[in-house]
Amino acid sequence: MTATDTKACLFCEKPLKGRVDKKFCDDYCRNNYNNQLKSKGSYSAFVRNINNTLLKNRKILEAVLGHKEEGMTKASREKLLQLGFSFKYFTHQFINKEGKVYNYCYDYGYLPLGGDWYLIVRRKEE
Repeated sequence: MTATDTKACLFCEKPLKGRVDKKFCDDYCRNNYNNQLKSKGSYSAFVRNINNTLLKNRKILEAVLGHKEEGMTKASREKLLQLGFSFKYFTHQFINKEGKVYNYCYDYGYLPLGGDWYLIVRRKEE
């Protein structure tokens, strides 16, 4: 690139001043450019909705568990559903030595106990 060449903002196409590797005028252009990318292409509304549901499930489990020292508590299915929990979506499963299957939403999980009760747990940091 010579001294007469100027780079343009990827969003508004105005000439850029400053660093050689600069791509955007300001945060406004950077945010709008990235939002535009996310609105089309591989990051579809379907994926976005599932991610939002997973994050909502995690927040619900975190709120139900609270700051319990033992890192676990019980909650009824009805309570979780009232809070908007979706049992259809979870990030992964953990099977313990007894063969019990815990469903996790990131670092918070739940184990069906029977009788519409669930054990809510927080993954211990390693």
